[in-house]
Amino acid sequence: MSTRRHFPGDQLFLIAGPCQLEDDALNLRVGETLARLAEHVPGGIIFKASFDKANRSNVDGIRGPGLDEGLRALERVRAATGLPILTDVHEPSQCVPAAQVVDVLQIPAFLCRQTDLLAAAGATGRAVNVKKGQWMHPDGMRGAVRKVEVGATFAGRQVGECAVTERGTFFGYGDLVVDMRSFARLRESCEVPVIFDGTHSVQRPGLGAGGTSGGAREYIPTLVMAAVAAGAQGLFLETHPDPDRAPSDGPNMLPLDGLGDVLARAVDIWARVQQ
Repeated sequence: MSTRRHFPGDQLFLIAGPCQLEDDALNLRVGETLARLAEHVPGGIIFKASFDKANRSNVDGIRGPGLDEGLRALERVRAATGLPILTDVHEPSQCVPAAQVVDVLQIPAFLCRQTDLLAAAGATGRAVNVKKGQWMHPDGMRGAVRKVEVGATFAGRQVGECAVTERGTFFGYGDLVVDMRSFARLRESCEVPVIFDGTHSVQRPGLGAGGTSGGAREYIPTLVMAAVAAGAQGLFLETHPDPDRAPSDGPNMLPLDGLGDVLARAVDIWARVQQ
Protein backbone atom coordinates (compact mmCIF):
# COMPACT_ATOMS: atom_id res chain seq x y z
CA MET A 1 0.00 0.00 0.00
CA SER A 2 1.12 3.54 -0.69
CA THR A 3 2.18 5.48 2.42
CA ARG A 4 1.94 8.96 0.89
CA ARG A 5 -0.90 11.34 1.54
CA HIS A 6 -3.65 10.61 -0.92
CA PHE A 7 -5.49 13.91 -0.40
CA PRO A 8 -2.68 16.41 0.23
CA GLY A 9 -4.89 19.50 0.18
CA ASP A 10 -1.99 21.84 -0.43
CA GLN A 11 -1.17 20.26 -3.82
CA LEU A 12 -3.60 19.63 -6.65
CA PHE A 13 -4.24 15.91 -7.01
CA LEU A 14 -6.26 13.75 -9.38
CA ILE A 15 -8.44 10.66 -9.14
CA ALA A 16 -8.93 9.21 -12.63
CA GLY A 17 -9.73 6.06 -14.55
CA PRO A 18 -12.55 4.29 -16.36
CA CYS A 19 -16.03 4.20 -14.89
CA GLN A 20 -15.89 0.44 -14.40
CA LEU A 21 -13.22 -2.19 -14.76
CA GLU A 22 -12.99 -3.77 -18.18
CA ASP A 23 -10.38 -6.21 -19.52
CA ASP A 24 -6.73 -5.97 -18.50
CA ALA A 25 -5.73 -4.38 -21.80
CA LEU A 26 -8.10 -1.43 -21.28
CA ASN A 27 -7.42 -1.08 -17.56
CA LEU A 28 -3.65 -1.09 -18.09
CA ARG A 29 -3.80 1.25 -21.07
CA VAL A 30 -5.55 3.84 -18.94
CA GLY A 31 -3.38 3.16 -15.90
CA GLU A 32 -0.11 3.46 -17.80
CA THR A 33 -1.23 6.75 -19.36
CA LEU A 34 -2.08 8.07 -15.90
CA ALA A 35 1.29 6.95 -14.55
CA ARG A 36 3.02 8.98 -17.27
CA LEU A 37 0.91 12.03 -16.47
CA ALA A 38 1.40 11.75 -12.70
CA GLU A 39 4.75 13.56 -12.72
CA HIS A 40 2.95 16.65 -14.00
CA VAL A 41 0.33 16.68 -11.23
CA PRO A 42 1.74 18.16 -8.00
CA GLY A 43 -0.28 15.95 -5.63
CA GLY A 44 -0.12 12.82 -7.79
CA ILE A 45 -2.73 10.61 -9.42
CA ILE A 46 -4.89 7.84 -7.98
CA PHE A 47 -6.23 5.21 -10.39
CA LYS A 48 -9.97 4.55 -9.99
CA ALA A 49 -12.35 1.97 -11.39
CA SER A 50 -15.42 0.22 -10.02
CA PHE A 51 -15.71 -3.55 -9.65
CA ASP A 52 -19.50 -3.21 -9.55
CA LYS A 53 -21.79 -0.46 -10.82
CA ALA A 54 -24.62 -1.29 -8.45
CA ASN A 55 -26.73 1.75 -9.33
CA ARG A 56 -27.12 1.33 -13.09
CA SER A 57 -30.23 2.94 -14.56
CA ASN A 58 -31.50 -0.33 -16.03
CA VAL A 59 -31.47 -3.84 -14.60
CA ASP A 60 -29.77 -5.19 -17.72
CA GLY A 61 -26.91 -2.64 -17.59
CA ILE A 62 -23.37 -4.03 -17.49
CA ARG A 63 -22.20 -3.86 -13.87
CA GLY A 64 -18.57 -5.00 -13.96
CA PRO A 65 -16.56 -8.06 -12.91
CA GLY A 66 -17.67 -8.23 -9.26
CA LEU A 67 -15.72 -8.01 -6.01
CA ASP A 68 -13.25 -10.90 -6.19
CA GLU A 69 -12.31 -10.66 -9.85
CA GLY A 70 -12.36 -6.88 -9.70
CA LEU A 71 -9.93 -6.69 -6.80
CA ARG A 72 -7.54 -9.01 -8.62
CA ALA A 73 -7.73 -6.73 -11.67
CA LEU A 74 -7.00 -3.68 -9.51
CA GLU A 75 -3.97 -5.45 -8.02
CA ARG A 76 -2.65 -5.97 -11.53
CA VAL A 77 -3.04 -2.26 -12.30
CA ARG A 78 -1.07 -1.36 -9.19
CA ALA A 79 1.68 -3.84 -10.01
CA ALA A 80 2.03 -2.48 -13.54
CA THR A 81 1.80 1.24 -12.77
CA GLY A 82 2.76 1.82 -9.14
CA LEU A 83 -0.27 4.08 -8.76
CA PRO A 84 -2.41 4.05 -5.60
CA ILE A 85 -5.86 2.57 -6.23
CA LEU A 86 -9.44 3.65 -5.45
CA THR A 87 -12.68 1.73 -5.84
CA ASP A 88 -16.31 2.14 -4.79
CA VAL A 89 -17.93 0.10 -2.04
CA HIS A 90 -21.70 -0.32 -1.85
CA GLU A 91 -22.21 -2.54 1.21
CA PRO A 92 -20.47 -2.68 4.61
CA SER A 93 -19.37 -6.27 3.91
CA GLN A 94 -17.28 -5.10 0.93
CA CYS A 95 -15.14 -2.69 2.95
CA VAL A 96 -12.69 -5.10 4.59
CA PRO A 97 -11.83 -7.18 1.49
CA ALA A 98 -11.56 -4.04 -0.64
CA ALA A 99 -9.34 -2.35 1.95
CA GLN A 100 -6.93 -5.28 1.81
CA VAL A 101 -6.22 -4.38 -1.82
CA VAL A 102 -6.95 -0.70 -2.46
CA ASP A 103 -5.64 2.49 -0.90
CA VAL A 104 -8.86 4.51 -1.00
CA LEU A 105 -12.47 3.46 -0.49
CA GLN A 106 -15.10 5.60 -2.17
CA ILE A 107 -18.70 6.05 -1.05
CA PRO A 108 -21.02 6.66 -4.03
CA ALA A 109 -23.15 9.79 -3.95
CA PHE A 110 -26.42 7.88 -3.63
CA LEU A 111 -25.07 6.20 -0.47
CA CYS A 112 -23.50 9.20 1.27
CA ARG A 113 -25.92 9.02 4.22
CA GLN A 114 -25.69 5.26 4.81
CA THR A 115 -24.36 5.17 8.37
CA ASP A 116 -23.28 1.52 8.45
CA LEU A 117 -21.42 1.82 5.14
CA LEU A 118 -19.62 5.03 6.13
CA ALA A 119 -18.65 3.62 9.52
CA ALA A 120 -17.43 0.35 8.00
CA ALA A 121 -15.26 2.24 5.52
CA GLY A 122 -13.79 4.36 8.31
CA ALA A 123 -13.17 1.27 10.44
CA THR A 124 -10.72 -0.10 7.85
CA GLY A 125 -8.31 2.78 8.46
CA ARG A 126 -8.04 3.39 4.73
CA ALA A 127 -8.49 6.79 3.13
CA VAL A 128 -12.16 7.43 2.30
CA ASN A 129 -13.64 9.69 -0.36
CA VAL A 130 -17.34 10.49 0.14
CA LYS A 131 -19.24 11.83 -2.84
CA LYS A 132 -21.84 14.48 -2.05
CA GLY A 133 -25.35 13.33 -2.84
CA GLN A 134 -27.01 15.10 -5.74
CA TRP A 135 -29.68 16.36 -3.33
CA MET A 136 -27.38 17.32 -0.43
CA HIS A 137 -26.44 20.84 0.58
CA PRO A 138 -22.70 21.28 1.26
CA ASP A 139 -23.00 21.79 5.02
CA GLY A 140 -24.89 18.51 5.35
CA MET A 141 -21.81 16.56 4.34
CA ARG A 142 -20.21 17.15 7.71
CA GLY A 143 -22.41 14.37 9.06
CA ALA A 144 -21.02 11.92 6.50
CA VAL A 145 -17.43 12.77 7.43
CA ARG A 146 -18.27 12.37 11.11
CA LYS A 147 -19.65 8.88 10.49
CA VAL A 148 -16.39 7.85 8.84
CA GLU A 149 -14.43 9.24 11.78
CA VAL A 150 -16.64 7.49 14.35
CA GLY A 151 -16.27 4.20 12.49
CA ALA A 152 -12.50 4.41 12.81
CA THR A 153 -12.69 5.36 16.50
CA PHE A 154 -15.06 2.50 17.39
CA ALA A 155 -12.75 0.07 15.61
CA GLY A 156 -9.80 1.32 17.66
CA ARG A 157 -8.04 2.69 14.60
CA GLN A 158 -6.49 6.03 13.89
CA VAL A 159 -8.84 8.04 11.68
CA GLY A 160 -7.65 7.75 8.08
CA GLU A 161 -7.68 10.47 5.49
CA CYS A 162 -11.08 11.65 4.35
CA ALA A 163 -12.23 13.85 1.48
CA VAL A 164 -15.57 14.95 0.08
CA THR A 165 -16.41 15.28 -3.60
CA GLU A 166 -18.76 17.76 -5.26
CA ARG A 167 -20.49 16.11 -8.21
CA GLY A 168 -23.34 18.47 -9.04
CA THR A 169 -26.82 19.02 -7.67
CA PHE A 170 -30.11 17.99 -9.26
CA PHE A 171 -31.68 20.80 -11.26
CA GLY A 172 -35.22 19.74 -12.06
CA TYR A 173 -35.35 16.48 -14.00
CA GLY A 174 -32.43 15.11 -15.98
CA ASP A 175 -29.79 17.76 -15.32
CA LEU A 176 -27.22 18.85 -12.75
CA VAL A 177 -25.68 22.17 -11.84
CA VAL A 178 -22.48 22.99 -9.95
CA ASP A 179 -22.64 25.83 -7.44
CA MET A 180 -19.10 27.20 -7.25
CA ARG A 181 -19.77 28.36 -3.69
CA SER A 182 -19.88 24.71 -2.68
CA PHE A 183 -16.12 24.34 -2.54
CA ALA A 184 -15.72 27.00 0.13
CA ARG A 185 -18.74 25.73 2.04
CA LEU A 186 -17.56 22.13 1.97
CA ARG A 187 -14.06 23.08 3.12
CA GLU A 188 -15.42 25.17 5.98
CA SER A 189 -18.05 22.72 7.20
CA CYS A 190 -16.27 19.39 6.65
CA GLU A 191 -12.67 20.49 7.34
CA VAL A 192 -11.29 17.95 4.87
CA PRO A 193 -9.95 18.33 1.31
CA VAL A 194 -12.60 18.97 -1.33
CA ILE A 195 -12.57 17.29 -4.73
CA PHE A 196 -14.47 18.22 -7.89
CA ASP A 197 -15.94 15.45 -10.03
CA GLY A 198 -15.84 17.11 -13.43
CA THR A 199 -17.32 14.15 -15.26
CA HIS A 200 -20.40 13.11 -13.27
CA SER A 201 -21.27 16.79 -12.94
CA VAL A 202 -22.09 16.88 -16.67
CA GLN A 203 -24.23 13.75 -16.45
CA ARG A 204 -27.86 13.98 -17.61
CA PRO A 205 -29.63 11.27 -15.61
CA GLY A 206 -32.23 9.37 -17.58
CA LEU A 207 -31.75 11.40 -20.77
CA GLY A 208 -29.63 8.92 -22.70
CA ALA A 209 -30.77 6.25 -25.14
CA GLY A 210 -33.20 3.75 -23.65
CA GLY A 211 -33.48 5.62 -20.36
CA THR A 212 -29.77 5.43 -19.56
CA SER A 213 -27.88 8.47 -18.31
CA GLY A 214 -26.75 10.94 -20.94
CA GLY A 215 -24.05 13.55 -20.60
CA ALA A 216 -22.42 16.63 -22.07
CA ARG A 217 -18.67 15.98 -21.95
CA GLU A 218 -17.93 19.16 -23.89
CA TYR A 219 -18.49 21.13 -20.68
CA ILE A 220 -15.97 19.16 -18.60
CA PRO A 221 -12.95 21.45 -19.23
CA THR A 222 -14.91 24.62 -18.47
CA LEU A 223 -16.24 23.28 -15.17
CA VAL A 224 -12.85 21.88 -14.16
CA MET A 225 -11.10 25.22 -14.65
CA ALA A 226 -13.83 27.07 -12.79
CA ALA A 227 -13.75 24.60 -9.90
CA VAL A 228 -9.98 24.85 -9.47
CA ALA A 229 -10.24 28.64 -9.49
CA ALA A 230 -13.07 28.41 -6.93
CA GLY A 231 -11.04 26.35 -4.48
CA ALA A 232 -11.28 22.66 -5.37
CA GLN A 233 -8.17 20.91 -4.01
CA GLY A 234 -8.46 17.75 -6.07
CA LEU A 235 -10.09 16.54 -9.27
CA PHE A 236 -12.02 13.40 -10.14
CA LEU A 237 -12.19 12.64 -13.86
CA GLU A 238 -13.41 9.45 -15.44
CA THR A 239 -11.56 8.80 -18.68
CA HIS A 240 -11.60 6.18 -21.43
CA PRO A 241 -9.82 5.69 -24.79
CA ASP A 242 -13.19 5.47 -26.55
CA PRO A 243 -15.96 6.81 -24.30
CA ASP A 244 -18.70 6.13 -26.83
CA ARG A 245 -17.93 2.41 -26.59
CA ALA A 246 -17.60 2.32 -22.79
CA PRO A 247 -20.03 0.02 -20.95
CA SER A 248 -21.20 2.81 -18.63
CA ASP A 249 -21.10 6.61 -18.33
CA GLY A 250 -19.61 7.09 -21.79
CA PRO A 251 -21.43 10.38 -22.54
CA ASN A 252 -19.87 12.06 -19.51
CA MET A 253 -16.35 10.60 -19.67
CA LEU A 254 -13.31 12.50 -20.90
CA PRO A 255 -11.44 10.95 -23.86
CA LEU A 256 -8.10 9.64 -22.64
CA ASP A 257 -6.16 11.52 -25.32
CA GLY A 258 -7.61 14.82 -24.09
CA LEU A 259 -6.82 14.34 -20.41
CA GLY A 260 -3.27 15.72 -20.55
CA ASP A 261 -4.38 19.07 -21.95
CA VAL A 262 -7.12 19.48 -19.35
CA LEU A 263 -4.68 18.63 -16.57
CA ALA A 264 -2.03 21.05 -17.81
CA ARG A 265 -4.54 23.90 -17.83
CA ALA A 266 -5.89 22.95 -14.41
CA VAL A 267 -2.41 22.78 -12.87
CA ASP A 268 -1.61 26.20 -14.34
CA ILE A 269 -4.75 27.71 -12.82
CA TRP A 270 -4.01 26.00 -9.50
CA ALA A 271 -0.54 27.57 -9.41
CA ARG A 272 -1.95 31.01 -10.18
CA VAL A 273 -4.62 30.73 -7.49
CA GLN A 274 -1.96 29.85 -4.90
CA GLN A 275 0.09 33.01 -5.59
